Parts: sequence; structure tokens; C-alpha cells
Amino acid sequence: MRLLFDNNLSHRLVARLLNNFPNSSHVMFKNMDDSDDLSIWEFAKNNKFTIVTKDNDFHELSVIKGFPPKVIWLNTGNCKISIIEDILKGNREVLLEFNKNNKLGFIEICY
Repeated sequence: MRLLFDNNLSHRLVARLLNNFPNSSHVMFKNMDDSDDLSIWEFAKNNKFTIVTKDNDFHELSVIKGFPPKVIWLNTGNCKISIIEDILKGNREVLLEFNKNNKLGFIEICY
């Protein structure tokens, strides 16, 4: 499962989650830090990434456009990077099952 973190999340998550989610990236590393949501969506789709975001606009895109790409919406409000890291690590098995499920394209994780 390759995660693509959007600008609402720290680029440091990529290194911190390397063992749990290898081959993940951040929009900044793809020179897309100023890109709009639709461009990020298309990039993720074309490169087989799952988008991780705190932005509910990606939920709207998933309803309108379907999937791929899949979207993980972290409904956490403002919190430390360590909390986001713990949430993703703690939900790793759930996220891997979500990734395998061909009927689901969106998951919300609340904190």
C-alpha cells in the first residue's frame, strides 16, 4: 500500500512510517505542493497511490469520481505529527484490508 500524503500532513510522516507503509510519498517530494486537489487525485490514480488527507475535499472527489485512487481521511483536527503516526500505525491492518477491498474507495479515521 503506497500512501501519498497531501499538504495538510507533514512530509516527515513518510520517513516515520517507512517500515509500515513502504514506497509512500508526500506531494512535496513529487513537486506538487502547490497543486490543486484534482491534480493530486490524477497523480495518485496514475501512480497507484492511496491519498492520505485531512481535507474533506477529497471525500467529495471520491463521491463524484469514484476510485481509484482510494482516500484515507484523517478526521483528527489539529494534532501533533506523533499522533497521526500512531493513528496510522495503530490502524495498519484495517488500512491494508481497506486497500484489498475492491468495493471501498474511502475510509474515515476519527480521533
